[in-house]
Order: sequence, then structure tokens, then C-alpha cells
Amino acid sequence: MPEAPTDGWRTYDEFAAGIATYRLPNADLTGRDLTITLDDGEVLSLSFKDAEHVVCNGVEDPYDAVAVRDDVVFVNLPLTNVEGEALTVVYSTTSHRALAVRSVIGAEDVVPRVSQSFQSGVTDGGTPSGVAPGPSRDLIGKRNVYRYSPDHLYEHVYISSERYAWQCLEGVQRGHGDMDLSTVWKFADGLYLFCFREFRIAVASVWLHDLGYALRTTGVFLGLTGDGRSEHSRAGGHVYPLGSVRYPDAQPV
Repeated sequence: MPEAPTDGWRTYDEFAAGIATYRLPNADLTGRDLTITLDDGEVLSLSFKDAEHVVCNGVEDPYDAVAVRDDVVFVNLPLTNVEGEALTVVYSTTSHRALAVRSVIGAEDVVPRVSQSFQSGVTDGGTPSGVAPGPSRDLIGKRNVYRYSPDHLYEHVYISSERYAWQCLEGVQRGHGDMDLSTVWKFADGLYLFCFREFRIAVASVWLHDLGYALRTTGVFLGLTGDGRSEHSRAGGHVYPLGSVRYPDAQPV
């Protein structure tokens, strides 16, 4: 069934149009081979054939990659061999640490309809160093504004380890907002994986926030369009911190 908006709520494809305007440029990984061993023992063997195609564990899919830092690469595979699924990996060429996120659009009777799973891992590039990526509470209490294009401006407030609140300040969703499920992992100093799953429409998103000097974010969406098709979209932009709060005693979950 199509994902029809309610009460003027915009569909995924309506708000996603143009949201990659300020995204960092794509990286060409042609000729590179990468093996990631995840903590549960799963192995991802990636062979990048050209600037747009990768073979992962023997199956060819499209990909897009962004060098979010000189030594950190964000790679997304909009899986074409299965409907409504995506695989996103982040890896470092210096620490040889990695993480993987699987985003899935599930059955209609599940709320939220989208789900995500997370794994840390290591690459075959060398001996791993530093702390392994994992869940983080560092963003709780922070309030940021994200500019993705001249027509996309959003505010995020990180409420707890499980939820964040958002509102649209400029764009087709102006005046809309909600509190949705979210997950934050720390990948490196100042570098955070932020993912969310929306309740009102079938949308999952994966972002890598560079909250260090760069103040940039790179992300992807997986969602259902207004006519019920699954669609993958790229996104990215600039981060403007507004401030943060600290809880004096009782803490959020």
C-alpha cells in the first residue's frame, strides 16, 4: 500500500528532493578491495569495480562513497538484489576500525516500519588501534541545526540514548516535527554515527556527523515514496551547534 501522508504530512520523496545539495563530493574507490570482519563473525568482502559499482560477497550493487575525513570513508550500498534494504559501512584507513548498518523496510503492521541493526568490525588494512566503535551518550542534551540546501533547514535535539526530536525550520516540511527512535555510535573523536527510524512514515536514515573542526554531515535515506516504492536518497550538509544542556541528577535512558 502507498505511504499516504496524513494531516498534510509530506511523503518521503517530497522532503528528500534536493537534500543532497550541500553534501560532500563523492569519492571514487575504483580498484580498491576491502574486507571487513564484523564482531559477530560475518565477513564483508568489497571489490570496487568503478566509481558506481561494487561487488560485495559476490553480488554486484551500486554504491556511493564520501571521504568524510582524510582517513575515514562513508560507503552506502542501496541493495538491488533485495527490495527495501541498504547496507552502510564506515571505515578508517588509519585505525582500521569499521562499522556496518543494515536498514530494512519491514512489514506494514510493524511500527515503526523501518528497522536498523549495527555491528562494529575491523578491516584487513592493518592492525586495529584505538577504541572500537560503539554506542555513545555524547550527544544527549545537544541541540544542532542542519542546513542541507537553501530549502532544507532542520533542528535536532538529542533527547536520550533512544530518541531525538526534530523540526523543520525551512522547506516543504516547515512546521512539521516529531520525536523518533534514534541510535548514536561514536566512531572516532568528534565523529558520530547518527541513525533514526520514523514513526509516521517509513523512513530510515544513516548519518555520519563530523562535530570536530569540519562541522559537516554525510548521510543517506531509505524510505517509501508516496506511491509505495522503496527509494534510496543521498543527503548531507553543514552543522550549526546551538548549545547543550546538562542534567543535574536523574539522567535520560
